This record gives sequence, C-alpha cells and structure tokens, in this order.
Amino acid sequence: MSIVRGIRKAASGPGAALGGVLTSTSVYGLDGFLDVENISLSREKAMKLSTVNRCVEVRSCTMAALPVYLMREDTKERLRQHRLSRVLWGRPNEAMTRFDYERLMQVNLDLSGNAYAWISRDPRTGYPVELIPLQPDHVTPYVALDSSLWYIYTNPRTGQMYRLDNADVLHYKGYSLDGIEGISILHRAALTVQTGLAAQEYQHSMYRNGGRPSGVLTTDTDIGGKIKVKKDDGTTEEISKKEHIRREWEKIHAGPDKGFRVAVMDNGIKYQPISVSNADAQFVESEDVRVADVCRFFGVSLHLVYAGKQAYSSNEQNAIEFSRFTLQPLVVQREQEDSYKLLLPRERTEELLRIRREMKGLLRGDTTAQAAWYKAMREMGVFSPNEIRALEDLPKVPGGDTRYASLNYVPLADFQELSIARNGGAERAGAGAPVPEA
Repeated sequence: MSIVRGIRKAASGPGAALGGVLTSTSVYGLDGFLDVENISLSREKAMKLSTVNRCVEVRSCTMAALPVYLMREDTKERLRQHRLSRVLWGRPNEAMTRFDYERLMQVNLDLSGNAYAWISRDPRTGYPVELIPLQPDHVTPYVALDSSLWYIYTNPRTGQMYRLDNADVLHYKGYSLDGIEGISILHRAALTVQTGLAAQEYQHSMYRNGGRPSGVLTTDTDIGGKIKVKKDDGTTEEISKKEHIRREWEKIHAGPDKGFRVAVMDNGIKYQPISVSNADAQFVESEDVRVADVCRFFGVSLHLVYAGKQAYSSNEQNAIEFSRFTLQPLVVQREQEDSYKLLLPRERTEELLRIRREMKGLLRGDTTAQAAWYKAMREMGVFSPNEIRALEDLPKVPGGDTRYASLNYVPLADFQELSIARNGGAERAGAGAPVPEA
C-alpha cells in the first residue's frame, strides 16, 4: 500500500467524517514558553542553523539504527519468527525501509513535539500489516466528554476531518504539560535558536558587505541639498547628496568581490575606517556559547556536533552518557507505546511479549573494558561463549553453549571441605575420609 493510499484509508476507514476544516489547537503560547509567530517557518529556518541540523541528524539517525526485536519478558527469549516481523524488521510500509520510518518519526518528534503513525490492520485478524506516518501538523489529540482519547486527522488535500481510534495511532510525544500533546524542542528553545539565526545572518551580512571594517566618509565641504540621479530603469529620482556619495562608494567598494580595491577621493572626501569593537572581537567566543546552549536543549554532546576540544576518552564517556540520558528515555517510550498497540492483549498478558530495541552496542566502552566485562560474565556463568558471540553478531561455534564457572568463589560453609580436597584430599583429611569432587 502506498503512503497516499494509506493516509486515504486512514481518513475513510476508522471513524466517521466530522466535516469542516480543522483549526489545529496547540498548547503553544499559554505554556509559559516563548511563542513563535510561524511554527512551520520556524522549523525550516531552525534547520538552517548547523547546530540544530546536526542535533536532529544525530538523534534521528541513531534511533533509526537501533535493532528492534521481540522478547518474552519472563524467559528473556528473543523471537525471530513472528507475525510482526514485516513491520518490525522489514518495511513498515511500501515506501519506507525500517531506517527511513524510524528516522522520520524521530525528526517529527524533535521538530514538532509529536510523532504519529496510523496502524493499518488486517480486517480479519486485527494484526498490524503497515505503519503509515502522519504529518504532525494534520493530527490533533482530542479528549471526549467520556474521557476517551481520539485523534482528529485532517486530510491535507481536502481539509476534511476524520476521527481515528487511539488504539490505531502510535503517538510518541516530547515534553508535555498535560500528558496528551508534546511540546517541541524548537518551541522551548525558540529564543536560543532565534539568537543563533540572528548571529548567523549578522555574520553573513558582514562578509557580504565586503568582509572589511565599515567606515565613515568625511569632508569639510558642505554636501547638503539634493540631487537628481538616473535610475537603472531610465527614470530619475531626487535624493540627498550624502545618499548619492554613499551609493557611489558602495557601488565601487561594497561586496566580497570588490574588497581591497584602490579608492580615489575627490572634493576633500576622506575615508576613516572604524575599528572592530570588543563585541565583534568576541563573536567566536559567543558562538561557542550558543552552540553549547542548543546542544543542551537536544541533549547532544558537543563532540557529536563537531564542537569543543576534548580527549578521546572524554568523548567516549560523553557518548555513553548521551546513550543513557538522551536516547534511553526515547527508547523506553517507543517500546512501551509499540508493545501496547502493536501486540494483541493476549500476547502482552499471557505470553508476556515485549517489543524492545537493542542498545548494548551504544553503551559499550573501549575494547579493553568490553573484553574484561565479557570475561567476568563468562567466569560467573552468566554468559556462554555463544551468547557472547551473539552480542558481537558472530555465529555460534560447536560446544559454545556450555557455561563455565570459576571455583575461586565458593560458599563459606563448603570452604574447608573444598580446600582440603584441593590440597591433598583424603591423605590430609584423615584415613577413610571421602574425597570431595573438585
């Protein structure tokens, strides 16, 4: 099923049409955060800020790269064959790979505060067969008088509104004040992002206007009054003599392609450059502060946006902290929402199935630390060699399913007996004493 057909089906199948054109309501404005005049335009502009763009890329691509699997909660057994394998490990819909789908959902979550996907189900069994992402700007959560939750979907082509059942909509939400609708990071960071954009525009303007210090044209001659000048279209206009001199100067010397040209002065005119102010001299330092501020809103380490000067060991630890404190909450939210709405009630309650995402790869330290951890787990009998190989995406080896345990740690009640057995057995324990097996 195509995306267009899926959205049309979502708009025609579940629920009756409500009619009219939806005026989307939002918590923006009354939530205490700085409001933005045009949210859509704000998202487009914000992504032109390199730090915002990189933060969104890091979060969305990392989430999309996490393997998804099904697990029995009681036995921790992973199921490789299941009816959900198509939407979980294959293609959630006709137009998207699993990576494309997961990445889009995280981008929508970061930029809009909410990510929605309609669950297309088999009409006979109720099993999910496709996941169709919905544009957040066209979906509004609605709480009915009986406290039931619905989603109002507006067809972007016709403006027609439709009601979608809560059980058929995956909803990942950002920071929320009511638990129903999320608030985007961009909205909360509006002041920081707008300051960064203003600084970026200032820097662009400075280079565009010559990449040199601005200056003042001075003369002892009276240049008051007005003068008629001919415009490019052949018409004339009356402007002041000062404006005329300024235009002629900028025509010759303004612009990056006209820098360092020789200036020829007449009529006693002198050019006096203005030195760079302290504020301009500290522009780079203030830029570092703005980058760090944006990263704090997104929960992304500086080294992941190619900023800051840190040692490799520090970057490695920062990456682990990014996984634990930024990605893991996002993963838990998705696991809970997916498990509740994609699995049947019997699968959740009786079979104890859960949809999980693999994060062990992101939480690993360096190879030395990882090897030490595997060794400890093997010696304690927690992992078999094949289980360790599975964590490294390596195939099984013959005899690798046997678990081993070290005898260095024994119960205190058996310590004396085992110690005698190791150091001479019955000869030291006394005549006729049985020899315990080592």
